[in-house]
Amino acid sequence: MNITWHGHSCFRLTERGMATVVTDPYNHKKIGYNELNLSADIITVSHDAPGHNYTKVIKKRKNGQHILTGPGEYEIGEVFVTGIRTNHKSKEDDLRNIMYIFDYNGVQIAHLGNLSRVPNQSDVKSIAGDIHVALVPVGGAGSLTASKAVEAIRILEPSYAIPMFYQTKECKLELEPLEKFIKEMGLDKVEPRPELNITSSRSSSETNVVVLEYAQESE
Repeated sequence: MNITWHGHSCFRLTERGMATVVTDPYNHKKIGYNELNLSADIITVSHDAPGHNYTKVIKKRKNGQHILTGPGEYEIGEVFVTGIRTNHKSKEDDLRNIMYIFDYNGVQIAHLGNLSRVPNQSDVKSIAGDIHVALVPVGGAGSLTASKAVEAIRILEPSYAIPMFYQTKECKLELEPLEKFIKEMGLDKVEPRPELNITSSRSSSETNVVVLEYAQESE
């Protein structure tokens, strides 16, 4: 299966013969980046904000479109989706964030949404099986800071960690830069790549940090 990053917290997940997912589509006039030009069978919204809920910009595919905005278990186009409601910052907060787990033939991708605290054991127990790819906010400003993102990755133990929600030249928001997260991970530099292709559901004992290039072009 294939993962591309389209800016902010928006990713496109694809696999031949299975449903296509777009996560957290944004309003480019408020967030920055180019206007999204994508289609999807499934759209997920982690919380109700312009950087994550602009579903009308995503085109429908031939089998229609499903917009997921809350917790639950879904099977759409042979993709299993689990939405897990989480607190934003602490136990006292409203349960306003949705963390989504996507299962593509045994390959599990976790989109942490706008989580601002380190996942606890209750969150981890809600996830069945290993996480192969974690899509992790790292830019602070109401989401995980770089240091908290590192803690979250250590708890979830994914094979791959892909940062999202950080400062770029295209982003209008004031977020922490990607370099801060890379440094917190103990790395000098990570060369961006256009996409991540996963061909096996086998888990790795170590987490590999993957930085995706901003996919400016349409699908």
